[in-house]
Amino acid sequence: MTRSLDRLIRPKSIAVFGGKEARRVIFQCDKMGFSGEIWPVHPREDEILGRKCYRSVAELPGAPDASFVGVNRELTIGIIRDLAARGAGGAVCYASGFREAVSELADGDDLQKALVDAAGDMPILGPNCYGFINMLDGALLWPDQHGMLRIEKGVAVLTQSSNIACNISMQQRGLPLAYILTAGNQAQTGLADLACAVLEDPRVTAVGLHIEGFDSLESLERLAVRSRDLKKPVVTLKVGKSEQAQLATVSHTASLAGNDAVSSALLARLGIGRVETLPELLETLKLLHVAGPLPNHDISSMSCSGGEASLMADAGVKRKVNYRALRDFQRQPLRETLGQMVTISNPLDYHTFVWGNREKQTAAFTTMMQGGYALNLVVLDFPRLDRCDAEDWTTTCHAVIDASKATGANAGIVASMGENMPEATAEMLMRNGVVPFYGIEEALAAADAAAGIGEAWSRPQSAPLLKSAAGEGEAITLTEHEAKQALAAHGLTVPKGLTAQTPQAAADAAERLGFPVVLKGLGVAHKTEAGAVKLNLQSGEAVMQAAEAMAGVASGFLVEKMVGKPVAELIIGAMRDPVAGPVLTIGAGGILVELIEDSAILTLPTDEKAIRESIDRLKIAKLLNGYRGGPKGDFDALVAAVASAASYVVSNASIIEELDVNPIMVLPAGDGVVAADALIRLRENP
Repeated sequence: MTRSLDRLIRPKSIAVFGGKEARRVIFQCDKMGFSGEIWPVHPREDEILGRKCYRSVAELPGAPDASFVGVNRELTIGIIRDLAARGAGGAVCYASGFREAVSELADGDDLQKALVDAAGDMPILGPNCYGFINMLDGALLWPDQHGMLRIEKGVAVLTQSSNIACNISMQQRGLPLAYILTAGNQAQTGLADLACAVLEDPRVTAVGLHIEGFDSLESLERLAVRSRDLKKPVVTLKVGKSEQAQLATVSHTASLAGNDAVSSALLARLGIGRVETLPELLETLKLLHVAGPLPNHDISSMSCSGGEASLMADAGVKRKVNYRALRDFQRQPLRETLGQMVTISNPLDYHTFVWGNREKQTAAFTTMMQGGYALNLVVLDFPRLDRCDAEDWTTTCHAVIDASKATGANAGIVASMGENMPEATAEMLMRNGVVPFYGIEEALAAADAAAGIGEAWSRPQSAPLLKSAAGEGEAITLTEHEAKQALAAHGLTVPKGLTAQTPQAAADAAERLGFPVVLKGLGVAHKTEAGAVKLNLQSGEAVMQAAEAMAGVASGFLVEKMVGKPVAELIIGAMRDPVAGPVLTIGAGGILVELIEDSAILTLPTDEKAIRESIDRLKIAKLLNGYRGGPKGDFDALVAAVASAASYVVSNASIIEELDVNPIMVLPAGDGVVAADALIRLRENP
């Protein structure tokens, strides 16, 4: 059930329960100019900060829109129950000692369940959270200091961690913060639901999430759809790894498809950006607030130093940002403005010939911004204002602003070190539509994330994610032959093969298939390590001898025709992620699986376009494309093979536990692909 959070986060009346923390809530609301009613509730006090105190929920003059409950955990449950019965709009549960403390307090889990039951249909935040700050309306259910100011429009930042929220509120980067909300234990209301609620506020431009764990896949999908509909981007800082992702498995797939990799694939599918650090989150939100999602990864960079140009170029190597070459029509105007000694390139070192000259700098920046880049960056580190004169740096700022306004292009000024841009300068740039970036790495991370969102939004809306509850029965592992036959039924090409129970029967099967053959022991997970696979056997006698050698570890034998020399070997796998459900993995296979860690994740269902793009991003794609004059692999057949595996997983979503097809032998173009080995684990309902 989706509860409306409007009254809670945009209240016209606030009730506060408790002593010291409740007093702080009133103080902060007064300080920030909250214009609604505030009703303190206390069993002994007659007034708090000049306001009449009430003794209970029943005595309040009305049902409050929002309540801050700052009492102990036992009393919290009773107050929440009374507020729900009174028809209140929602409450912040400040107390700790619930599920987050279950290792220390045996009743923590039971108390959290009781709290949720007491709330019923009334929304609650927490427990174990500070609450929220709404700087659009001056409504703060927040029992502490903060560093924010009233604004008319800005971004929202949501986190489970109250301390992280405090830290973000103190930022001095020029980011206009409209909301900061904490979710604590997310006992009832999760971050995705909170994000949906703040997106509906027309004064919010973008949302940032600091996520320790996804509370609900359905809520996350709903957030992604609403974000796209409203054209208000969402970016996440996802941290933490689930315990489920650490469970031992019998295949290579799990080592490739860790929970963190699945999270990235899931967010990319949904069109939600992802960054790695808090500074990156804040810088990305600044870019999204000013420019929104970027249409692509093409950026330009200008600086008055070759050293800075090199820093920008090097920082782009590990990212998708593309320093696209200048257009022909840009070169001559730049040459005329900057002089003959400047190398016209991107990144561009414009030297100091135009330093302090607003007219010439504007001309150069305008020419660069006419190149159709998604984002145009100028590197500029300010001197210390307490010791130096920054007049020429301010001139450069105004030249960037002039050029951006003249062209309508997205522009940003990058301080290579965060401390080298004054907060007042950052605020001035934001007011004029230029993004003030604190740090080169952070600026490029922001460009990457914003372009990823833009590209996701340019594609048709993805189909809903595959949702299927896992089977609860005991896991069973199919034999290799059974696994291959199951996959073949969905179109995957497998070698021609026969099973046998004795060495003699294996030799006879080889004679019927024709030599050379491969002999494998059935019932062995990692055959190579166990000595349960022999390649290129040329006679029945060789097959019999090999079978006798592996009889001690194998429950039977599989004899298959030998596959020709491949261009490349890949792995196709699937596993059940605790949040995203069954997901597909593709990557470098054979002995390279863990050696080069070259893989991509596909959430399901998928399509041919997504499969092709994922394969193209792999390092091993160079082999498939004919590395150093070698033959090209059958790319189309590989795409079809991945689609076949995806079809099998989707059809068996409720029972599949793991799939491992390794290696997929990609033969030269036109010759197809062959699944040389396969493992499937199923967990059927009892």
